[in-house]
Amino acid sequence: MAGDVVADRYELEQLVGSGGMSSVFRAHDRVLERTVALKILHDRLVAQQDVIDRFSREARMVAGLSHHNIVAVIDRGEDHGSPFIVFEYVAGENLKQVVGRDGPLPVDRALELGIEIAGALSFAHEKGFVHRDVKPQNVLLNGKGEAKVTDFGIARPIEARDGETATGTVLGTCDYISPEQAQGRHVDELTDVYSLGIVLYELLTGEVPYTGDNFVAIAMQHINAPPPPVSLKRPEVPRRVEAAIERALSKDPAARFPTMAAFEQELQGCLAEVRHGDDLGATGVLPVVKPRRAAGMQRRRRWWIPALLLVLGLTAAAAVAVVYLHDGDSPPGTTGGGGGTSSGPVVVKGVASYDPFGDNKVEDPGQVGLATDGDEATAWSTEQYYDRTLNKPGVGLVLDAGSSVKLSSLTITSTTPGYQAIIRSGDSPTGPFVDNSSSQTGGATTTWTLAGHEARYYLIWITSLGNQESVKINEVTAK
Repeated sequence: MAGDVVADRYELEQLVGSGGMSSVFRAHDRVLERTVALKILHDRLVAQQDVIDRFSREARMVAGLSHHNIVAVIDRGEDHGSPFIVFEYVAGENLKQVVGRDGPLPVDRALELGIEIAGALSFAHEKGFVHRDVKPQNVLLNGKGEAKVTDFGIARPIEARDGETATGTVLGTCDYISPEQAQGRHVDELTDVYSLGIVLYELLTGEVPYTGDNFVAIAMQHINAPPPPVSLKRPEVPRRVEAAIERALSKDPAARFPTMAAFEQELQGCLAEVRHGDDLGATGVLPVVKPRRAAGMQRRRRWWIPALLLVLGLTAAAAVAVVYLHDGDSPPGTTGGGGGTSSGPVVVKGVASYDPFGDNKVEDPGQVGLATDGDEATAWSTEQYYDRTLNKPGVGLVLDAGSSVKLSSLTITSTTPGYQAIIRSGDSPTGPFVDNSSSQTGGATTTWTLAGHEARYYLIWITSLGNQESVKINEVTAK
């Protein structure tokens, strides 16, 4: 609280921010007589070693990222068992506040900030770290108007596996999340390229490209829908700038800029043209090249995307055709799809968490793909419920069968037996869903016999945790 003194040195002056894991205070350093920002772990989390490890990892990580566009770590320590991190204090607004107050920024100013953010992230990538939560809220402006990237709380080494994230962690923010993050796939530096593309889109138009009522609705647009052109909302934006953002927002990571440094270079070219009043059009955008991997970096998986078509009709009966991103698998519905009852194995993919009765917290959306990746060592899990009760009708995982099909059964493998669930189905990943099985208790491997309703999307609707604090879905297969 304000007035408290941490570690007999840092006097807390004002709470300036708070999240699910920690609070940030403006504080006075009594030793060096300066203002600092102090981030301290919430008391309720002090007993959780995995949270403490993650908090400490952030301190070590950012301490090694000495860059003028990254908020610097000054000190770290522990006060009465509560770990804390001391950062340089940036006395200014974040970019979200600036856009909220002023609306779209001048094109050259947006590009200047984009270049500074890209430079900071490129430096982090060179050091082996990907941020994973690039958004305007995490970019502060100092007294000189320079961008300072902050909050590396969910950053991690590029080569780390997706399954290493702590239970209940939302990997990224829904407005800025990449398609691969939304599907729980491999995340690397190209995820930050995508998120920075969204940030630039917002700086130039005053709004994000995708909106919806909940996380699932927005995440599905990131996966499926092309963003509305920047020029549709702001016609004076030069074509080369628009083309650079379009490339950064490619659904296929391999089609984006190969590195953050390449994105930064293109933004510099865009800025030079804007300042000289010479818009050369999209011809100035760097060509798509195969990304080069830095030494020690995990090999990036090849992704293939079917042609993505969004047809907007002029009548109320207009239809929207969307195509999903695939990772070398057969197109959805190739096995058992196309309607009718399935006579053999059907490939289903985890595509979204489902929590309509939640409080804006989401059940591990970044891990949805782990339930159908063929590896029983990885898992999608619910949020952590320390009292072992949901206190709501249920939470669930949405599966995509690729096309409308009558599944006869779903088999779930779980390392947290004792939970209760029912299988539901529907024509949209956001519902509504109807019951398609009876409720039963899940064991290590359990098969739900389905009633035969034809649908594309199937929901594993968990209604009880059993004696667990969370439920893990390690693998799902369908027939």
